[in-house]
Amino acid sequence: MSALLDELSRKAKNLALEERAQLAQELIESFGQESGPEVDAAWETELASRSAKYERGEAKLVPAAEVFEAARRLTQ
Repeated sequence: MSALLDELSRKAKNLALEERAQLAQELIESFGQESGPEVDAAWETELASRSAKYERGEAKLVPAAEVFEAARRLTQ
C-alpha cells in the first residue's frame, strides 16, 4: 500500500459511519465515470443475467436491513 493510500485509509476510518458511507458511495460512483462502451456492455449483460435468475426464482435475495447490519458488524 502506498503511503498516500495508507494515510487516506487511516483518516477515512476515523470518519463517522454516515461519512464513510458517503465517501464509499462517491468512490464507487467515480468508477462509472471512467468506464467505456465495453464496460457498459458487460454491466448490461450482468444485469440481464441477474434479472433472468430473479425471474426464474434462482436468485437468493437478502433484505437490505440484513446487508446493512452485516456491513456495520464488519466496520466495528
